[in-house]
Amino acid sequence: MHLRKSKKILIYFFLFLLIGSINNKSLNNIEIFKIDSINISGLDEIENLSMLKKIKNQNLENIFLINKNKFKKIFNDNPLIENYNIFKIYPYGLNIEIVETKFLAKINIKGQTYLIGSNGKLIKNYNFSNNLPFIFGKPKINEFLEMKKIIDQSQFSFEKIKNLYFFPSKRWDLEIEDNILIKLPNYNVKDKLNYAHEFLNNNKKMTLKTIDTRIKNQIILND
Repeated sequence: MHLRKSKKILIYFFLFLLIGSINNKSLNNIEIFKIDSINISGLDEIENLSMLKKIKNQNLENIFLINKNKFKKIFNDNPLIENYNIFKIYPYGLNIEIVETKFLAKINIKGQTYLIGSNGKLIKNYNFSNNLPFIFGKPKINEFLEMKKIIDQSQFSFEKIKNLYFFPSKRWDLEIEDNILIKLPNYNVKDKLNYAHEFLNNNKKMTLKTIDTRIKNQIILND
């Protein structure tokens, strides 16, 4: 291990001397430092190849001079990307690791079905699971993400939600397993969800259609 570290130090020292002996213009023209290997992972094969093509269309500079911020727009414009990391593989390669966004729900906007990603972006024309809940109404994306956060903090599992209904009054209804509809107010939502969850656990034999939690200290049932 010590020998390996010593070799790395010698390599870096050699590169430092070499870089210090030439100006930036000359450095940019040294073929040995030209990027000729780019590996991208994290998306499916088609998307990875598409990203690779866009990056190669950039005027790739010498690996010592390349600016990672140069690629920001390429990655930010792709709604499938949650996060990414770019690693320089000296002396001539780049390794780009992409974290794909998680698909949370479906929503219809002007007749087109979109997916909502955990990155807060809309994704269209993409193969998706029919198990995702559908959102009815016209919430803003951040309003849905805030609601999901509340559900995740409650005793309910978001994976058990079949549909979400958003109203102009900024409140939500949730349809869960067994087609039970939970009507929520637009205040103390987490507490109301936990209240409904405990009620369902304590009354498993009841056949219910609707649990209305909008009235303070009451639950109204429709069986």
